[in-house]
Amino acid sequence: MIAIKMYGEDYEQDIRPLIKSFYPKEELTIEKESQVPVVVSHTEPIDGPTMEFLLQKDQFEVRYYESQKPRIDRSMKFTQQTLNRSIYRNALHRATYEVLYEATGHGLPWGTLTGIRPTKQVLERLEIHEPEAKIREFMGSEYYCSDEKIDLSLQVARRENEILSQLDYKNGYSVYVGIPFCPSTCNYCSFTSYPLGRFEHLVEPYLQSLTKEIEYASRALNKTLSTIYVGGGTPTTLSAKQLEYLLDTLYKNFDTKQTVEITVEAGRPDSITREKLQVLKDMGVNRISINPQSMRQKTLDLIGRHHTTEQIEEAFYMAREIGHDNINMDIILGLSGENPEDVSYTLEKIGKMNPDDLTVHTLAIKRAARLNTNAADYEKYAATNVEEMQRRAVKFAKEHNYLPYYLYRQKNMAENLENVGYARLGKEGIYNVLIMEEKQTILALGAGGSSKFVFHDENRIERVENVKSVIDYVGRVDEMIQRKVDFLANVKEGVRL
Repeated sequence: MIAIKMYGEDYEQDIRPLIKSFYPKEELTIEKESQVPVVVSHTEPIDGPTMEFLLQKDQFEVRYYESQKPRIDRSMKFTQQTLNRSIYRNALHRATYEVLYEATGHGLPWGTLTGIRPTKQVLERLEIHEPEAKIREFMGSEYYCSDEKIDLSLQVARRENEILSQLDYKNGYSVYVGIPFCPSTCNYCSFTSYPLGRFEHLVEPYLQSLTKEIEYASRALNKTLSTIYVGGGTPTTLSAKQLEYLLDTLYKNFDTKQTVEITVEAGRPDSITREKLQVLKDMGVNRISINPQSMRQKTLDLIGRHHTTEQIEEAFYMAREIGHDNINMDIILGLSGENPEDVSYTLEKIGKMNPDDLTVHTLAIKRAARLNTNAADYEKYAATNVEEMQRRAVKFAKEHNYLPYYLYRQKNMAENLENVGYARLGKEGIYNVLIMEEKQTILALGAGGSSKFVFHDENRIERVENVKSVIDYVGRVDEMIQRKVDFLANVKEGVRL
């Protein structure tokens, strides 16, 4: 347990993720006082690490205590010329990092960056033609990023910049359609997902409610539709007839003449049939995902994916035979019971299938996932040496001509790493870039959807959420529509969305 005492200004939400990155398995207890005392003494016995933050408007002090270690501290004072919340927060991050680095004897690959989009600042600087040497120096001095992660950020941002330069994203928007049904729920999953065996009776009512939201969404914005992404859950849990109905509904309502990408996640091979793949091809879907996560059968059994490795290969080759020429495959590093040799085996199998792009996720244990709620059941299956797994995946991508094109991070990621999308040239998932770099308004439809409205001229983003429960969504779809109606009605005239 790490005890944290915070006096004065409230920066808990800024500090907590960084401390948790150094101590991922420790519980944090936080005490807060609104005033900084004149004298802060530390006399009580210490069982474990304790941190104190003395935070005033123009100065701070960070202290670390442990019974075996002398006090470690950092402090800083600001002048009126250098004082604003962003500068203060970043300086506080660096001071906290320095203290924890000294206390633990190790750093973090991403330094003080704990957010989802570590490449965002790199991309913004490339867009204004800032020299790469200056960007490197900024990422190192401002955030303490490692050289390896700075290199990766630059590789990703260069690709993103090229992709975005070919798309009029400011005058466009994208649509996300959520299908929250799956054949079964994986032990790491925390998405809105309902096993079909128990919830099949809700599929048709869900599609009818989704149709109402689609009909509204098609009239909501006077912009060009850039991309459509049908995700989940597992969209191919729907029958072939239901998939055809959904896609037909989208085409009937949206003008897709200038839409550059239509993606459908066919993630679970036990949900894929030849008839469904043919429907996707016939209906103009130009990008699909077939996601093994691992090619080790023992791993699939342990994580709750009720299909075989043979089914993965059968689904992939069937999709190729039907004519799908942009197939993504996902793997996850750090799955229960796996080691680097298991990942090498998975990569070898994927190399033989030769997909067009490969997304390499690092396991992130979410609060609602069985890996967390039933943690004791999986303790003996903890993965080993995830960083080495990542090194092998990076080497594989390079050797097979996959280039990194988007990147994001999540809370509680194994060994503080990241998720990276790799693709061959021209096969990148454009929707992934648009959403990860928050470059375009995205209307999210269905249960669990989070619409994101981007105001480019104001550097502002607003979100409008749908309910997560399928039952609530079906019963309250009119309310979900009204939330967007009310939000857009309150957007000031002349504001560019």
